[in-house]
Amino acid sequence: MKLIFLGPPGAGKGTLAGLVSRGHGIPQISTGDMFREAIKNETALGKKVKEILGRGDLVPDELTVDLVKERLSQADAAKGYILDGFPRTIPQAEELQKFQDLDAVINFAIDDDLVVKRLSGREICKNCGAIYHVTNMPSKTKGVCDKCGGPLYTRPDDSLESITNRLDVYRRQTEPLIDFYRRKELLRDIDSSKSPEDTHRQIEKALASYR
Repeated sequence: MKLIFLGPPGAGKGTLAGLVSRGHGIPQISTGDMFREAIKNETALGKKVKEILGRGDLVPDELTVDLVKERLSQADAAKGYILDGFPRTIPQAEELQKFQDLDAVINFAIDDDLVVKRLSGREICKNCGAIYHVTNMPSKTKGVCDKCGGPLYTRPDDSLESITNRLDVYRRQTEPLIDFYRRKELLRDIDSSKSPEDTHRQIEKALASYR
């Protein structure tokens, strides 16, 4: 299955992509993770991306498309994949369809107020990238990852000001993809305001016809 997970920041795309990835044996491909790796390694690209993401803005289309195209050419993506966080704009989607045929686009629908509540309490492990929430899904020991023992931190782009900007960017630049893919009869709407378990069940039901 070749899938896109579409939705605003904080909708749960990353968490659910991990569950579906493991369940179906296809890679979860996150441009965000790839960019953060570049930032961690302090490459020239990483320094540019750090500045852009710190403002809550989007990385330029040409740069992102080239990165994704290279990743999809790797062997583990031959039988399918989940694109998490790409495409983010209509031009990116138009470029993607030039070299990939999709099976479905899962649209994570959620209200802005819940997005703010989720993201403002999010914590991430510096070592393994595991995601927690101080209220909804806290680690057993405050500030320490349950999986690897690494330190937890709050991303700079999860500040209230940055969250508000990210939502505004999403509404202006990414939300038009909903109609773009609906017209292509690829869109499957999911209510992601529910628990991860309930949202996962909705996704599996939507994907049942592709097995």
